[in-house]
Amino acid sequence: MSKFRIGFESGFTRPDGSPTYPVVDLAPLQSDPKIELVNLTNSGIVSAADVADLDALMLLGARFKAESVHPSRRLSLIARFGVGYDTVDVESCTKNHIALAITPDGVRRPVAVSVMAFLLALTGRMFDKDRISRMGPAGFAIKSEYMGVGLVGRTFGLVGIGNIGAETIRMAKPFDMNIVAHDPYADPALARELGVRLVDLDEVFRVSDFISLHVPLSDKTHHLVNAQRIAMMKPTAFLINTARGPIVDQKALTKALQEKRIAGAGLDVFDPEPPMADDPILKLDNVVLAPHALCHTDQCYAGIGASCVDAALAIRKGQSPKTVVNREVLNDAVLKKKLAGFAAL
Repeated sequence: MSKFRIGFESGFTRPDGSPTYPVVDLAPLQSDPKIELVNLTNSGIVSAADVADLDALMLLGARFKAESVHPSRRLSLIARFGVGYDTVDVESCTKNHIALAITPDGVRRPVAVSVMAFLLALTGRMFDKDRISRMGPAGFAIKSEYMGVGLVGRTFGLVGIGNIGAETIRMAKPFDMNIVAHDPYADPALARELGVRLVDLDEVFRVSDFISLHVPLSDKTHHLVNAQRIAMMKPTAFLINTARGPIVDQKALTKALQEKRIAGAGLDVFDPEPPMADDPILKLDNVVLAPHALCHTDQCYAGIGASCVDAALAIRKGQSPKTVVNREVLNDAVLKKKLAGFAAL
């Protein structure tokens, strides 16, 4: 092996060859004479041919499935551009000596900011007020019909207080809300430090004025927010989802919003995604929507990119990236041998 080859999913490059995200600093990779960067032409699913002669893969939105593994088993790292990895067959990665790294440091603050943006837009009725302002005097005359909701003393409920959930709580602190959360994996010491009262899942839905979801998508969390739990919510409550669309039963949520059984929702994710143009949830005036991109800022993408670059450099130097999801693979004898070879390049 003469060079450590890193492939970039096609989404990282525009049709004219320029980078889609110029804020991502690739200089640490480009300056290493033993690293070669390769732009792939894959589409929705990474093919085995795409990764046949790669040591690392930068993965954006494409899926990596069992059939994506090449018989050469040269690939040693998938650096997922983000924290969600439901598009990756983790079991196949582990079986085939591939470490899967994500980017928690890059998204922690930007996604927490997005949650707060939804919260403030919904409770302040920002879009209603924008709309009536554009009506001129007639709109100003009816502004008292669009009263917002104050935050002080209200209850903010979170489902999950991991990386992003904990940061969201830190950002919410100055608003003087009561904070409750459900997280079966939560460190009680962290909960105490954050001033969070841990409760069961149903209680989050019963007592909260605002609910924010912070769990990964899995078989256990699919439709975690179902018709029954939505029915537990206060009629004045708001639901915010910046995690993954299928965590919520979108049909049940749409029905509840249509019937005004809850006050509103802020959604950055959908099921399916993207939604069809005639999806009824897109027609409602008590939702604030974003195309799975509310956190997309220059700082967010620079941070995510830096995390991916750090993971690739670690592997290149024969080290274990800090943000590996399938950590058991780090004890894999085959991967250890490959890491030793990379370090000797």
